[in-house]
Amino acid sequence: MILNVSNLSHGFGDRAIFNNVSFRLLKGEHIGLIGANGEGKSTFMNIVTGKLMPDEGKVEWAKNVRVGYLDQHTVLEQGMTIGDVLRSAFSYLFDMETKMNEICDKMGEATPDEMEIMMEELGTIQDMLTNHDFYIIDSKVEEVARAFDLLDLGLDRDVTELSGGQRTKVLLAKLLLEKPDILLLDEPTNYLDEKHIEWLKRYLQEYENAFILISHDIPFLNSVINIIYHMENQELNRYVGDYDKFMEVYEMKKSQLEAAYKRQQQEIDELKDFVARNKARVATRNMAMSRQKKLDKMDVIELAKERPKPEFNFKEARTPGRMIFETTDLVIGYDKDRPLSSEINLRMERGEKIALVGTNGIGKTTFLKSVLALIKPLSGKAELGDYLEIGYFEQEINPGENSCIEEIWEEFPSFTQYEVRSALAKCGLTTKHIESKVKVLSGGEQAKVRLCKLLNKETNILLLDEPTNHLDVDAKEDLKRALKEYKGSILIVCHEPEFYEGLVDKVWNLEEFSKLW
Repeated sequence: MILNVSNLSHGFGDRAIFNNVSFRLLKGEHIGLIGANGEGKSTFMNIVTGKLMPDEGKVEWAKNVRVGYLDQHTVLEQGMTIGDVLRSAFSYLFDMETKMNEICDKMGEATPDEMEIMMEELGTIQDMLTNHDFYIIDSKVEEVARAFDLLDLGLDRDVTELSGGQRTKVLLAKLLLEKPDILLLDEPTNYLDEKHIEWLKRYLQEYENAFILISHDIPFLNSVINIIYHMENQELNRYVGDYDKFMEVYEMKKSQLEAAYKRQQQEIDELKDFVARNKARVATRNMAMSRQKKLDKMDVIELAKERPKPEFNFKEARTPGRMIFETTDLVIGYDKDRPLSSEINLRMERGEKIALVGTNGIGKTTFLKSVLALIKPLSGKAELGDYLEIGYFEQEINPGENSCIEEIWEEFPSFTQYEVRSALAKCGLTTKHIESKVKVLSGGEQAKVRLCKLLNKETNILLLDEPTNHLDVDAKEDLKRALKEYKGSILIVCHEPEFYEGLVDKVWNLEEFSKLW
């Protein structure tokens, strides 16, 4: 047993997340941790890694287990380079080397007995350093950096200059260099491009040790896991097999429970009816009382509360002019000496739905921001058409201190409290979520709040930067339906082909204009 979690209960304020759940991780298990947004998947990871203390329960790791955690919320500090972050994977080995040097310094004054103990300790440290590639650190760093296309960026590049996808690649590369005994991965595919998702898939398929993976990317999840743990209504249930097998068993269990519930409710109604009609009559009073006893002793089946399913519907503005935007010799980037592209000449027309793809760091977000004039191009120009009502979904936003209600009210001051609440509820948020601060919500719930703003604004062109990141399966399905029904134009940055296929009529690959250094 690598990890044993027993009788875990945890909540935030009056919102319970887990109620007396247990979990075990065995050698070689590849676990998919699944559940709707806000069910507590990231909270669970934070509890098992010790970042968060549970209200109740025990978390026990096997002795000497080294855990590697890829956290979707990790902050990389300014001043750190890609090389610094990658080399920090070996910090525990550098500590060992320091310890080894200290032992060597003391050897001159050691007695023969002390000398023997020191020699033994030196031997152990030496073996550890050799086994963990200490003497070839630079070549290991280079090898992994090459696999993730980080060498092209330069190992001396400041990590705060990187795109979301590049940051994920740096953190993933660091994790793999650490060679942990167990991997904990929280939404690792969120900002990765298709090429590196494929690479990670192969890596995890061949991974001999255990891992726990949180992901809403079902094809990816299915290809790498053999156990599912499902989080729902404060419970955690274990299923053997992949996601498809889980869905089969889950749906069957659900329909069996619903059938049992219906039968029991019918029996309860019949018993109550008999008691009500017969308790006042002397001849039948005893029969009525025995049925009342049966009612009192009955173990009543409760159906799990259905989570509100999101219903996305975009409001449409008047028809725009024929041309949505056109770029002429547009060169994008932040530094004249390091442009991200060669000259881009592209034109988007009314009614077109286009996916913008390409590897991480190639400038997809920068292109969107250049078109919207949020940043200046290095040269050339982007011209917007007439009568545009633009809806822009940004990849990442700092949530600030607002509650969900305040967040929507700021955007739509004329809404009544009822209209604000109902708009958020339509996006799949419960009353408790709606009254919480945005920053305490999960990544998926925050995305739903941001989508809520977009849905309630009249638009005729949507520019969407990775809108599916963090969204659970139900939300993704309904978002795709809503975008298909939307009569306006769409330009979407997305790394999930199964999401944009059948939605867009054109794919623009920015690699054709790439100028990665």
